[in-house]
Amino acid sequence: MNLKSITKAGNLAGKTVLVRVDWNAPMDKTEVIDDFRIKKSLPTLEYLAKAGAKVIIATHLELSGASVGPLRKYVPAGMKLLENLRNNPGEEGNAAKFARALAAKADLYVNEAFSVSHREHASIVRVPKLLSSFVGLEFLLEIQELSKAFYPKKPFLFILGGAKFDTKLPLLEKFSHIADRIFVGGALANNFFKEQGKDIGDSLVSEGDFGLKALLDTGKIILPEDTIVKDGRILDAGPIAIENLKPLISAAKLVLWNGPLGNYEKGYKTSTLALAKMISEFGGESIIGGGDTLAAIHELNILDKFSFVSTGGGAMLDFLATGTLPGIEALK
Repeated sequence: MNLKSITKAGNLAGKTVLVRVDWNAPMDKTEVIDDFRIKKSLPTLEYLAKAGAKVIIATHLELSGASVGPLRKYVPAGMKLLENLRNNPGEEGNAAKFARALAAKADLYVNEAFSVSHREHASIVRVPKLLSSFVGLEFLLEIQELSKAFYPKKPFLFILGGAKFDTKLPLLEKFSHIADRIFVGGALANNFFKEQGKDIGDSLVSEGDFGLKALLDTGKIILPEDTIVKDGRILDAGPIAIENLKPLISAAKLVLWNGPLGNYEKGYKTSTLALAKMISEFGGESIIGGGDTLAAIHELNILDKFSFVSTGGGAMLDFLATGTLPGIEALK
């Protein structure tokens, strides 16, 4: 992939560099709860500081109107943090005028926001067309590590959980040709259960015909053998399902995991936490990502036990499905 790393930018002394980061961290009023993504962007900022650049940091926060105040303690000395990009409707509207105003502040642009580069927003896809543009150190690492799934070590086990079947179907279709086995958990499994004619009661299911018979016919799809059911709803994978995953994980050379196996936000965490622990202890290569997946490994304090932890949720899924992102294309 022909992307220019910021390390190839030449003499940066005295240059003003606009760095797009994703510091959209979970917050409790004025305190950052999880600074994982913030810390991942710091090596790029420190590299620029050492190179003598003047750095302007730009991030969005989920809510328009939200202040970047709680983030200021992470800003390295001498750098400037712009206010929440989404306070201007031009950011999400991908407006040329807003992009020009951002570009006018700097000589160079660096994208260090892999986790939001699946969005066609002004600071992601328009600004890099207006300045000499480069990719950050962590962004480059994301591409290198996630690309390992395209030509994987074998056996390769892909574990996919969560909901939103329509967004994850392209992944299932693609990796049915690449992975040796695919374990499907979370609400995604309910669609397969329904296809098999099983009674799923009032369980969450995505509406539509997704051609699941063809996927099941590959013989690669594995579904939970047992589930935790409450009030007619499947809410988690059961203990037998987790136990049966053990030999598959042990035999794998590469495990790629995205998405919880249960309704994590409602407290159905048992299977997801058990899976996180299992993957962290196995001897092969492990690549993981996704919001609830990250929450599980933070809860267990085992972040350093995986080969690579992606900063992306939706961006990770989109990159795995297509091999690129709008933010990557804009840098070419």
